[in-house]
Amino acid sequence: MAIRVEPMTAELWPAVRRIYAEGIATGDATFEREAPDWHHFDHSHPLDCRLVARDGSDGPVVGWTALGHYSARKVYSGVAWESVYVAEDARGRGVGRELLDALIPASEAAGFWTLLAGVLVDNRASLALHDAVGFRRVGVQHEMGQDGRGRWRDVVLLERRSDVVGR
Repeated sequence: MAIRVEPMTAELWPAVRRIYAEGIATGDATFEREAPDWHHFDHSHPLDCRLVARDGSDGPVVGWTALGHYSARKVYSGVAWESVYVAEDARGRGVGRELLDALIPASEAAGFWTLLAGVLVDNRASLALHDAVGFRRVGVQHEMGQDGRGRWRDVVLLERRSDVVGR
């Protein structure tokens, strides 16, 4: 699979939202129960750090990544939450790695010095992906939230500190 990473646009939102919903359906990607609408997503994710992966140059969207605000406090302006989702039929093919390999330098160009990720403890693929791109495990947040079936779930807190920004 030849992957092309490009900026996410509003026109691509239906495909992004579908992939988000596929992740929610696994029960291991997020505590969210449904994907947000475009307005909410657009206002909660910095524009310059929203990317999609396409299967080939003009193929379908097969994954997405974006940063979310960590805090409104100015002292944390360079800290963001990272999300990455891969379409069900494209998992295990390196899409997530391509996305994060593009997101990390984009985040640094935008002035972010720390990326955070919260990954459900049972999501082995996401944990391995984050390890592979330089995130370190900070700890486990026990019974952080309830999933769609009402089970309390643990979340592994990960962080990646830039070697470029804020040094």
